[in-house]
Amino acid sequence: MNAKPAKYLVSIQTLKRMFYFLSKLHDELKNCSAFLLGKAYQRAHGEFRKILNPYGLTNIQHLVVESLVHEPGQTASDLGELLILDKATLSGVVQRLCESDWIEKRADGEDGRAQRLYPTDKALSSSEKLAKARQRFDEEFLGHFSTEERILLKRLLRDIVWKE
Repeated sequence: MNAKPAKYLVSIQTLKRMFYFLSKLHDELKNCSAFLLGKAYQRAHGEFRKILNPYGLTNIQHLVVESLVHEPGQTASDLGELLILDKATLSGVVQRLCESDWIEKRADGEDGRAQRLYPTDKALSSSEKLAKARQRFDEEFLGHFSTEERILLKRLLRDIVWKE
């Protein structure tokens, strides 16, 4: 029976040190802000996507539709600024929403080159259901927090999102 070369043998002590550092790294990741925010986003995004599936909308499409229901006639630039979206992302979202008859583009009355975005009848007739679904999700998703904790969490998240 041939023995393996010594360079492939790992001592028990080395394995213990490796497992210690791996467990330490794992504990540190559990407290890493980027990790926690990313995982919270994944969970919220996934759960809310399930609610929007019957409407055929993604989370970002829903935000655009709801924004236009509340303030019709925005330009894509206005909408991008409001929702903190880059032009490339918003352009694709707007195109898909136009193709699926949720919103429509109209030429600006004063500047024919500019396009304004408006919700369609489909968006307007679904807006109340969508708003209630979003509110219900928000209540259920954060339901294990007290009212004070919800207020604090949202304030902290707003501070992160709109930090200057």
